[in-house]
Amino acid sequence: MAELAVFPKAFMDELCVTGEMSLRSWIDMASELDVDGLEFYSGFLDLQDRKSWKKTRKIVEEKGLAIPMLCCSPDFTHPDRDFRKEQIKQEKAWIEMADSLGVRFCRVLSGQRRPEVSREDGLDYATECIEACLPYAERRGITLVIENHYKDNYWQYPEFAQHMDVFCELVDRIQADNFGVNYDPSNTILAGEDPLELLERVKQRVVTMHASDRYLVEGTIEDLRREEDSVGYAKRLSHGVIGQGLNDYDAIFSTLVGVGFDGWISIEDGINGMEELRESVSFLRAKMIAFI
Repeated sequence: MAELAVFPKAFMDELCVTGEMSLRSWIDMASELDVDGLEFYSGFLDLQDRKSWKKTRKIVEEKGLAIPMLCCSPDFTHPDRDFRKEQIKQEKAWIEMADSLGVRFCRVLSGQRRPEVSREDGLDYATECIEACLPYAERRGITLVIENHYKDNYWQYPEFAQHMDVFCELVDRIQADNFGVNYDPSNTILAGEDPLELLERVKQRVVTMHASDRYLVEGTIEDLRREEDSVGYAKRLSHGVIGQGLNDYDAIFSTLVGVGFDGWISIEDGINGMEELRESVSFLRAKMIAFI
């Protein structure tokens, strides 16, 4: 049966940049929600000391929770080979982190969509780098999952494989038992595409899911695209309560059930506070009971 996790989307700067929130504080807050696990991000400041990994795992497990997923953002599409080698080395270090935390699913990305990198070169770079990491993950019982991503919080350019055709080609290129898709319906909307069409194309490869709902505060998707090469998320983009945005969760869950999906679903919302996050948890719990 599928299980539900939550991610601290509202507190990324506090956990990754300023240190204003400790990871222990987030664990304490999130453990009060009706969830089964906590998704972690590799950039949490409190995880930069390797000695903290097993201690953190113990704290989470004492709360009766798991750490099913580690959200990582390797940048594999840089034109410099030495840079890519360093990113492979970094991803392997994150795989080690995942292993110590008890994580079984570790996210990878393609990299940033730099204007000077062609589609074919970017696909070649990303494929080569991901395949270089797969045996390292397999030895530790970890599955690498690639997300149809929009943009890491701290990148300049959006995801190279943001758009459906590029994403699906990259997924098709990598045929490994410990490789799959982390499906995020909201990110497809940001690409100006249909999340249900993407799901239909990759449904057999989906092993985990990010649940969120998106809204445009003002303007259009085209306005958003004009701003997508700014550092971080565009200001006109907003998260909100899941089930109150643009995604059709009945259709999403129906499709997932049709292929026997029973993996982790991680909530990536709650930007406006814990109360909205609780509402999202309640919405998804009801859907999971009804469908999965």
